[in-house]
Amino acid sequence: MGKYEPVNWGFLASGLIADWMANDLKGVPGQNIVAVGSRTIENANRFGDKYNIKNRHGSYEELVADPEVDAIYVASPHPWHLDHVLLALNAGKHVLCEKPFAMNANEAKMMVDKAREKKLLLVEAMWTRFLPHIRQLRKVLASKTIGDIIYVAADHGQWFAEDPKFRLFAPELGGGALLDLGIYPISFTHLVLGKPKTITAVSKKAFTGVDGNTSAMFTYENDAIAMINTTNLSLTANTAVINGRLGRIEIDTTFYRPTSFRVIMKDGAVTEYPKNYPGNHDGLGLREEVVEFGNLLRAGKTESDEMPLDETVLIMQTLDEIRRQIGLKYDYER
Repeated sequence: MGKYEPVNWGFLASGLIADWMANDLKGVPGQNIVAVGSRTIENANRFGDKYNIKNRHGSYEELVADPEVDAIYVASPHPWHLDHVLLALNAGKHVLCEKPFAMNANEAKMMVDKAREKKLLLVEAMWTRFLPHIRQLRKVLASKTIGDIIYVAADHGQWFAEDPKFRLFAPELGGGALLDLGIYPISFTHLVLGKPKTITAVSKKAFTGVDGNTSAMFTYENDAIAMINTTNLSLTANTAVINGRLGRIEIDTTFYRPTSFRVIMKDGAVTEYPKNYPGNHDGLGLREEVVEFGNLLRAGKTESDEMPLDETVLIMQTLDEIRRQIGLKYDYER
């Protein structure tokens, strides 16, 4: 792909997250949605009409075979990520796969191994990693301004009506707070501190048997501690704090979306980093991962330095261990 060529996207699935992504990409230069594939041609046509997409396919097999498509955005529910990512990679397409990347680390590794075998770009769509405030946060952490990190806390909680068919509660859709919501604070703690040395988790079930309120404590080789909480039963603060020996970093709600943060030193000095993000869908920020994907593709890269594939697998291992401790199982995962 040439240095300035646009990326021609095919959207695999046409649900809510695909709607958000398509809306966020309106007017973004160098990104074209040229095709959509859905389980029915009716759904593909509905989505195609809404976003003026030329090629509509009533199956995912037809979508990945579309010669006009450079890359596939996998927007299906996570129980099908393995099948859909492998389908796209085997068709020679680069892939941006929604989070959670897979059901477990074994599935994630199968996807990563296939991408490396095919020498294709594969990126987990953990869009938070590519937002301006998180990129600025990385710089602050690298400067050691707040000193050695002692304690990190992050939470992600949302309230949902108790509908057994809704994806956050339905076991057949990989439901539960942990995989869909908990991935955000867990990925955040991995960014800040890396893989935990020990994990201790507790959980209470939702009414369908999936996890409804889950907390975990991580410890690290450098003696730091992290606490994460996730729930689909309550709207929580959705903030994050990084505490160091010399000061702390407070990230405002909602920490995983474009937002503000501040550095507060132990002498009381405060440096503000205000939110400054123009965007659609209330500044959701999904477009940033797509822009980065295009930059990687044009540069001939096969993975992202900001969301490396090996880290994606490590994060899934952390989720696996929490699930083991709280007894969260899905019969169909591989």
